[in-house]
Amino acid sequence: MFGIIRPCRHRLGGALAAAWTAQLCGLCLALCDDYGQTARIATNYDGLVVSLLVEAQSAGRPTRRKAGRCPLRGMRRADVAAGECVRLAAVVSLALAAARVRDHVADRDGMLGAIGMRPAARRIAERWVRQGTDTGHALGFDTGVLVAAMDRQAALEASAGPGSSLLLVTEPTETAVAAAFAHTAVLAGRPDNRAPLREIGQLFGRVAHLLDAVEDHRDDVAQGKWNPLAATETPVEAARALCDDAVLGIELALADVEFTDGRLVHRQLTGEVRRAVSRTFTRAGYPGGGEDPNPRKTKKGQQDPISFGDQAGYAQPAAEGENPNPGRKSGRGRSSSYVCCCDGCDCCDCS
Repeated sequence: MFGIIRPCRHRLGGALAAAWTAQLCGLCLALCDDYGQTARIATNYDGLVVSLLVEAQSAGRPTRRKAGRCPLRGMRRADVAAGECVRLAAVVSLALAAARVRDHVADRDGMLGAIGMRPAARRIAERWVRQGTDTGHALGFDTGVLVAAMDRQAALEASAGPGSSLLLVTEPTETAVAAAFAHTAVLAGRPDNRAPLREIGQLFGRVAHLLDAVEDHRDDVAQGKWNPLAATETPVEAARALCDDAVLGIELALADVEFTDGRLVHRQLTGEVRRAVSRTFTRAGYPGGGEDPNPRKTKKGQQDPISFGDQAGYAQPAAEGENPNPGRKSGRGRSSSYVCCCDGCDCCDCS
């Protein structure tokens, strides 16, 4: 699981957490249905925002389907998101995953960068791009902008040097995410939302690219790998300023978007993105990062998976802000069967 947004069902409350879970499981199943079991590894939190945006703008009731038992849901069945919203999210997720695979191959990093794995990894990335293009056309979405962005990224990185603008390097990501966000307005029948959503997508893509660069900065420099901050000699403080400005821009642009129910979208694109910025700079060891709301350690480049708790905690509707598991003991005294998604954080009574 990768992405900058990190959900916490205690911050969301029971009803919104259940809605988030329905989207997450729906995306995973959409990837499996359209592209095969292997494609499920492309499930990621940032691509999921696309599905959230479509559903939040749509006038009708959310489309749901029955899903079978899954270990991540305590082997319970569930009603999960279905339809065009998760199919578009799957297209974007495949593109993000393909770009990530290409990066590992180019950098000869990790398992995918091993000499014996690189040819297979390239074929997987190419197949995902091809399959996503076909599905995108069925949804009226020109995935060519995603493919062009990936192709343009390598050329821009090769030409970037000291004094180059950091935003020149982030431009392909910004353009790709902007196109995906804008198309959610088309699918939802809200054409007036296209302009502000395009701006939100551009800024969200900028933040995602910059946070990835900050997270990898020190390791990349130590290992002699290419990194946007090092290549352009951009101070970390300048990158933080760009992130903060982008987050503010997202919040302002959201005010111009007309939603049917925008509660979950606002939570993820405002508070959670701000937390992602603070968390990334703090974990990277840079001053001024702010307080890390989730200090658990993870491996480089990985994101903590969402945990749905025990079976009783999973889809128990609760009022927004209400503890979805009332009566649970906190700290060492809580039930051993209770798996919290935010152990160690200060967002609820589970610390």
